[in-house]
Amino acid sequence: MSTRITELFGIQYPIIQAGMIWNSGWRLASAASNAGALGLIGAGSMYPEVLREHIQKCKKATDKPFGVNVPMLYPNIEDIMDIIVEEGVKIVFTSAGNPKTWTSWLKDRGITVVHVVSSLKFALKAQEAGVDAVVAEGFEAGGHNGREETTTLTLIPMVKEQLEIPLIAAGGIATGQIMLAVMILGADAVQVGSRFVASAESSAHINFKNTVVDAKEGATQLTLKELAPVRLIKNKFFHEIQALYEKGTTKDELIQLLGRARAKKGMFEGDLEDGELEIGQIAGLIHDIKPAAQIVADLVKEFEQALISARQIKIL
Repeated sequence: MSTRITELFGIQYPIIQAGMIWNSGWRLASAASNAGALGLIGAGSMYPEVLREHIQKCKKATDKPFGVNVPMLYPNIEDIMDIIVEEGVKIVFTSAGNPKTWTSWLKDRGITVVHVVSSLKFALKAQEAGVDAVVAEGFEAGGHNGREETTTLTLIPMVKEQLEIPLIAAGGIATGQIMLAVMILGADAVQVGSRFVASAESSAHINFKNTVVDAKEGATQLTLKELAPVRLIKNKFFHEIQALYEKGTTKDELIQLLGRARAKKGMFEGDLEDGELEIGQIAGLIHDIKPAAQIVADLVKEFEQALISARQIKIL
């Protein structure tokens, strides 16, 4: 299965395991890479030296390519970037910031750079900044999201129409059938997040994993647009946010309610009431917890079966 992305990263399948905070540690990244995908360590929830430990353990656990996802709003980003270079990481996905800030610095040090965007406008800005590829993430995605609320089905062909560099689709992708659909629309690969949350190797708390498995249609909603849009499961914390909106809230009130470490409390420590539970709409199609290798194998098998079916009914 060869695409511009498999060639860029030297991987077997055009599948990226998303670098999600509190979920994507070295165990998940190495397992995804060993299965033929590109595993990503999520630096957003790690202190610099914790990230160094995860990179070192990942290098011992796999001889395949892997990368690090870095939200550029991270307060210790200079230390994070230095550690990435010192540890010899060759692939970096940046998000939540201006790609011009770090792209040239990373590429000058021999690192392949990918930037995550939620709109055509920012995809073109990332290309102009010199990134090697773009992840275009639709409104369906979990975690932090775009204010435009553009769906993956709409975003991918819009970006493909004008982008010259490789394109990775994200948001609402958890099956091989959906993978085939977005690649028909122009993507060179897919980035999968929520499906890997419910994996054996994810560092998420088992309470959170089980909540994802139990989620049904309508279980999530995008909120907190005044701060940073985020898609959350509708738990007690979410309803407290909505109560503030109903009475007419201010940005300061939202910040006070959010407090500190809500995401850690929910996803990593398993507090299903007062924690922040970030997951995509596709959770309604996730019904079990599997090893990462099985998730990759299922995606590939479903993709190939969907391709055969499409050809039999002369779609392709």
